Parts: sequence; structure tokens; C-alpha cells
Amino acid sequence: MATGITVNDSSLPLRRDVKMLGGMLGEILVYQGGTELLDTVEKIRIMCKKLRNEFQQETYDELKQEIALLDAPMRKQVIRAFSVYFHLINAAEQNHRIRRRREYQLRADVNAQPGSIDSAILSLKDNNITSDIIQNVLDKLSLELIITAHPTEATKRTVLELQKRIADILKNLDNPLISKKELKKLQESLFNEMMALWQTDELRHRKPTVIDEVRNGLYYFDQTLFDVLPEIHQEVEDCLEEHFPDQQWKVPNFLRFGSWIGGDRDGNPNVTPEVTWETLNKQRRLVLKKYKAVLIELMKRMSQSTSRAKVSDEILQSLPEEEAKYVDEDKRWPVENEVYRRKFAVIIERLRQVGVSEAGYQSAEELLEDLLMIKRSVYQHHPVMHELKMLQKLIRQVQLFGFHLATLDIRNHSGEHESAVAEMLRKVRIAEDYSALPEDKKVSLLREVLADPRSLQLHHGDYSQETQQMLDVFHLIKKAHNTFGKRSISVYLISMTQSASDLLEVLVLAKEAGIYRLHADGSIDSDLNVAPLLETIDDLTAGPKIMEEMFQMPLYREHLRKMNNQQEIMLGYSDGSKDGGTLTANWKLYKAQLEIHEMAKKYNIGLKFFHGRGGSLGRGGGPLNKSLLSQPAETLGDGVKITEQGEVLSSRYLLEDIAYRSLEQATSTLLLAAAHVSKESEQAHHRDERWVQAIEEISEMSLGKYQSLVFADSDFITYFNEATPLKEIGELNIGSRPMARKNSAKFENLRAIPWVFAWTQSRQLFPAWYAAGFGLEGFINKNPGNLQILQDMYKEWPFFRSTIDNLQMALMKADLTTAKEYSQLVSDQEIGQRIFSNIVEEYNRTKHVLLQIAEDEELLDHTPNIKDSVHRRNPYVDPLNFIQVELIKELRKVEEPDEELVTQVLLTISGVAAGLRNTG
Repeated sequence: MATGITVNDSSLPLRRDVKMLGGMLGEILVYQGGTELLDTVEKIRIMCKKLRNEFQQETYDELKQEIALLDAPMRKQVIRAFSVYFHLINAAEQNHRIRRRREYQLRADVNAQPGSIDSAILSLKDNNITSDIIQNVLDKLSLELIITAHPTEATKRTVLELQKRIADILKNLDNPLISKKELKKLQESLFNEMMALWQTDELRHRKPTVIDEVRNGLYYFDQTLFDVLPEIHQEVEDCLEEHFPDQQWKVPNFLRFGSWIGGDRDGNPNVTPEVTWETLNKQRRLVLKKYKAVLIELMKRMSQSTSRAKVSDEILQSLPEEEAKYVDEDKRWPVENEVYRRKFAVIIERLRQVGVSEAGYQSAEELLEDLLMIKRSVYQHHPVMHELKMLQKLIRQVQLFGFHLATLDIRNHSGEHESAVAEMLRKVRIAEDYSALPEDKKVSLLREVLADPRSLQLHHGDYSQETQQMLDVFHLIKKAHNTFGKRSISVYLISMTQSASDLLEVLVLAKEAGIYRLHADGSIDSDLNVAPLLETIDDLTAGPKIMEEMFQMPLYREHLRKMNNQQEIMLGYSDGSKDGGTLTANWKLYKAQLEIHEMAKKYNIGLKFFHGRGGSLGRGGGPLNKSLLSQPAETLGDGVKITEQGEVLSSRYLLEDIAYRSLEQATSTLLLAAAHVSKESEQAHHRDERWVQAIEEISEMSLGKYQSLVFADSDFITYFNEATPLKEIGELNIGSRPMARKNSAKFENLRAIPWVFAWTQSRQLFPAWYAAGFGLEGFINKNPGNLQILQDMYKEWPFFRSTIDNLQMALMKADLTTAKEYSQLVSDQEIGQRIFSNIVEEYNRTKHVLLQIAEDEELLDHTPNIKDSVHRRNPYVDPLNFIQVELIKELRKVEEPDEELVTQVLLTISGVAAGLRNTG
């Protein structure tokens, strides 16, 4: 499969790789389906490319005819050919990112790579930011990335592993010292992996269980994150020591990963307390396995003998007692003088006994103390300036991962907590119908319950299954704290927080499990952060008022004192966008952060904003570093938490080099922004009051336009259901969670993920851009100088620039010619044509105004690499879309569809997802 792409010079090596992979894939197609398959694929590809260069109705009709005439077996092979090609392109593009990073590292004559930690530290130095300010920023700096099982990763792990091996071979092919013999061997391995990829089922044959999702999430910790996280911290330390050599640096553990997988109960009945417990156990088993592997390697390397090196007295004195207490004679290290090996034998055996017997470590802190003891001893006979990196790295790993690996967040819907509390209050005859009470009465009643040390629970309360399971969850959290440490579960998230009572209800349930405790002297202990999730436009607007009510409450302030006066607040990017459109949602999120931040300062409360971003542009997606930069600068110093979900996990964390690059970009961005704000320099984000007024006006106009179609047009939901493959996506086994809350067909209960996924598949990408152009154009038309204001905002305000860039990306990935085919799936064509015409009109308006603001000739002119990637993919995505439409037409004609027909539809969905990448 040839490509014929014309792109910029920096991507020549990528073009070479794509051409080589395309040639090998062509050979595989001939082997699997004969020259007829290759000829058919090439004919379709060339027609799609021709249409991309210049639309001609004759070619378009010929293409549709060619696809309609494909028989079922050939059609399936054609779908697979284009889908496999995307997996190969994804591997090649990832390898090219690695290649470009290495080129920077090899060229000593150029500055540090933009976005690297080295360039960030140099920038701080060049801007005269003092070492005291930098250390202060480091002490407060916090970035937590939370992996989730949101079902947008349509690619099976087996296929991802094949992609990884292909990328590794491509990386080895770049070695300039490779011999002819080695080259031939690598090319043969590459072909064999590609053949295996072709012969592997792309589709899952069953829905994954929650535990399957847990295993998939743990894969990234096992493959990359366990090693990359400490390396990022080490790089910060090394660069600081290089550029500020006179300062003694202490780099705290500012970058961590957590997880929702196995803890996110919101709308997923499959996440039971038993599943959560198994998740925690799996996490512990993995981290202990990783530690043992490093310790065994250290034992091999640290062969120092007391006859040649002076070992510390604390090790020499403690070892005999430890060996007698913890290690059977046959497991002790036999050479008495090799003290470190003897010590490691004790440590390894105690790790094996964790959770098994009293001989095991009772906490990660005990293991850490043993490792620090070894480190103190080493520097009695080893130069301090030549650090033992492997030992230091293991110390950092234990500090980061403990015995729990990743903090597991628990999340549930506010309505579930209210139902459980209402039933408990009714059983003890405190309130017959708590749910019917006005908000002020609810708050008053809950405060009374929290001020009473007695439990609400009855020993034989005969609660409903839902209430009993809710209580079981909180008892599980208490048990987890005792077994795995308090870091194992530290945050409880409340979906759809709409009032203060939503937070107090969770504290009541925590009190019932002994996680929140009231003592006789009136003091309290509290071991669980309670975090509201503000999702809808209304909730974001009400958020500051809700939090101020909480901060004014003495009882809640006591709870916060136990949390070091830190409040976590989650912001949902999905439902706000679904309710009000992407532009309005982004502004409401930004504004809510500013208002809550300013209000919290009055109460001396520190905040950590948790950004619930998806992979797609319609759900707040985009590069991690740009996501950080687009936030209000003054909030970055408080600490940032961001979800990493679906296909984002594989694109960022499948390969170690890519994982490192993504995390170093995020680290450098956060470090620079926080340091500049701390200095209160002119380089901190400048935000002109006129800009705020402008975006406020734009947001209001955009919201009106969006809601006039989505909520006021009674035919819109019909259009959405029929002009996208929403129903068919439900058959794709990509997640354990239902597509809608309460399995309801109502729009408000539809999850934002399938909402976005369906629009993306149909190439309309409606949630990622619709109504933005209306608001922007409306503002420009109000005053002759308003365009200049927007152009200034684009140049100088990172939030606005990120918003406009993401809108450009959305329009670039959308395709109206393809989208028109989906609009024709609507059974009532008057509805289909009317709403599609509305979408086309708004698309053209949005494109025109974005180019004016960015002062570009074409979309994405300012990011040529991304633009090239989209251009490279489009001629291969188009055939899958056209085939998908034909298959959906067939599928919807029959009541009992043929299983093979369903499979082929699902293959196209998987292929389009691989081609467009940030799909959900």
C-alpha cells in the first residue's frame, strides 16, 4: 500500500518508515487474499486520495459503487487492510517522536529540546528566578495523573503489544551502526510481527470485566510507569544541580499516578466491594513483584566485602538479629563478609511475607527505612558525588508506590448516597422522608448526626441491598487503610454534586465505618478526602457558593484541618460540554476555578483541582502540557490532578520513551508556570479584563446557539440516534460500564463518552466545535475592533489559544463529505437534511472565524506535524466510513442481523477509532 504523501522535510524518516510498512503490508495482502485484494484496496485508496485532492462527483459515485459491490468476504478483508494500516502508522508516528527526541539529545550544538526539563530549568535561571523560589515551588508542586477504564480504547491489548514490538523494531532500524545481517534479521522480524497483527482478531469476543480492566491498567505500571516516574524526578534533580550547583536540592515526590479502575462505582454495578478489594490486592502483588526484581539485581551488584569497605555499624549490629528473626538458615546469604547481600536476603524474604505472616513488612515505611540504612552505609565508603543510581531509584519508587502501587479513588453518584442515608435515618426514626426535606433542613440534620458520636447503624438493620452495599464500601475503605495504608484510598469523589448536603452525606457514611470519628472532647479524626465533582453548566456556576457554605461550617473546617487544609475539587469536562457546548463549558470551567480559588484564599484553604478530561477534543482532550498551560495560572501552584483514560493510555504510556517525553513536558510546563506565578513576574499569565468580558459574551451567544438545537429542536435526538452509529457502538466490547446511567434512553442519562464516540465515528465531531463559531462571529460583528481583540487574546492568553487550537483540530478531523453519508441514514430525510444543513452552516462559519483569529491560511498551519498526520490518515479513514455507512444501512433493515454483518460494522468502528485516535 503506497502513500504518496507530501509533507515537511522533518518527517522524511517517518515517510520512509510508512512507505516500508505499506510495502510489507501489500505483500501480506497478496499472501492472504491474492492480487485481487491488493488491487481492490489500492483502487479504493487512490479514489479516496483523488477526492481529497479535488472533489469530483463522478469519482465519488464510482467509489460508492465500488464499495456497494464488494461481496462480504472481500469487504471484510478490505476493512481489515485499512484498519491494520492505522495500527502500523500509529507505531511509526510514535517511533518518529522518539527519533526526534534522540536527535535533540545527540546534537550538542543546539539548545535543550523545547518542553524538556533541562530547558525549563535553564529558562528559570535565565529569568533570574532564585533558587529559594524554585525550592518553594517544588515543595508545593503536585501533579497526579489518574488512569481510568473509560471505554474509549477500542484496540485490544494484544494488538497494542504487537504495535509496541513493531515500534521497538523500527527504533532498532534507526541504529546507524547496524550491519547488513542485523538489518535483514530486523526486517524479517518486522514482517513476522505484521503478519501476526494481520492474523490476530481485533475485536474482543466478550465485554471486559472490571478485573480485566484492572489488569489492562496495571500493564502500564508494569511496562513503563514504575521506571519512568522516578527517572523524571531524578532528571529534575540532575538539571537543578547542573544549573544551580551552589544549592543543596531536595526534590519531593511531586509526580504520582493513581487509578479509578476498580473504584469507580458511578453507574457501574459491576464495581462491587469485592472487586475493589481484589483490585487493591492485585496492585500490591504487582508492586511487590517489581521491588523483588530490583532487589535481586541489587543483590547481584552490591558485592562489597567488609574486608575492603567500611560498612556502617547500624547494619553490622542489626543484621544477626534480623537474620535470626526473619530468615530461615537455608535462605540466608552464605558469605558473612558480603553484608549488603545478607541484608538484601533479609529484605527480599520480608517482602515475600507481606500480607502472609508477621515476618513481613507491616508498612512500606519499614522497607524504606531499611533501604535508607543501606544508603547511609554506602556513603561511608563511596563518594557522595557518584550516587548509586539504582539504589536511589528504588528508594524513590518505594516513596512513590508504597505497598499500594497507586492510590485508588472511589467515586459514586450523589443520589446513591442520599438514598442510603435516607433509609438509615428512616430506620432509626430520625427522619421519615429525608430526601423530601429542603436543603437547609438536610444540612441541619446531617450536622446534628455528625456531632453525635453514636452510630446510626442497627445491628440487624435489614437494609436494602443498595444501602447495605454502600455501607460495605465504606467499611472496605477502613479495612484498606488498615491493610494497605491510608494512601491506598485517600479520596472519595461525589458525582453530580449540587449542594452542601451531598458532601455531608458522604461524611455521615464515613462516620458509620469509623473513617470519620468524633471524640468525647469534641475533636475529630478524619481519614478521607471528600471531593465534589462539578459537571453540568449549572453545577459549575453553583460550585463557588456550595464550597463557601462548606468552608463556613466549623464541623467541615475541622475535617479539613485533618486534610492539612487542602480541598480537592473535580471538574467534569464531559457533561458540561454535552449540556452547553465545548466553548461555553471550557469557559465555565475556567471561571469556576478562578472564583473558587479566590474564595478559598479568604479561608486559607489550599485547593487541588482535578480535571476530568477525556481523550477526545469534545471532552477536554489534547496534549497534557497544553492542558496544564490552559488553566488559570494562579491555580497551578495548588496542585493539579488529571484523568488519563481510554486510548490516551496507550498513546502516551505504551512506550517508555513516549511516556518519559509526555511526563517531562507536563513537568516542565507546570514548573515554569508555578515559578513565574510565585515570582509574580510579568511572564505569569496576563489576563486583560477586556478579554474576560469578551469570552463571557461569546460564551453566552454560543450557549444559546447550542441549546437551541440540542434541547429546543425536538428532532435533534432522532438525528443523533440515526445519523451516528450510537446503537452499534453499544455492541463493541470495549468497557464494563453501561452506555447510560440507569440503562435509561433519556438524553440526560446518556454518558458523555458514547455521545462523543458516536459523533466522532460519523466524522461530524459535533461536541468538539458546534456553536463556537456562532459566538465568536457574533462578537466580531458587534464592533470593528473586536477581531483585533480576539487576535490579541489568541497570541497572549494560553487558555484562549488552547481553545482555538483545539477547535481547529476538531474541524480538521471532521469531514462534511463523509458526514453527509451518515445524515442520509436518518429515516425521515426532511429531519436529516434540515439538521445536517444547520451543522454544515455552523462548520463553515466556525472555520472562517478560526482562521481569522489565528491569522492562518489553512487549519493547523501553526502545527505542521499534526496537520501532516491528519492528511496522512484521511485517505485511509474515508473508506472505512463509507463501508460503515453501507453496513449500517443493511444492519438496520433487518430485525435479526447476521452475526458476520455485525462483526464487520464493529471492525469499521475499531478501524476508524485507530485512524482518528482521540475518539472518546
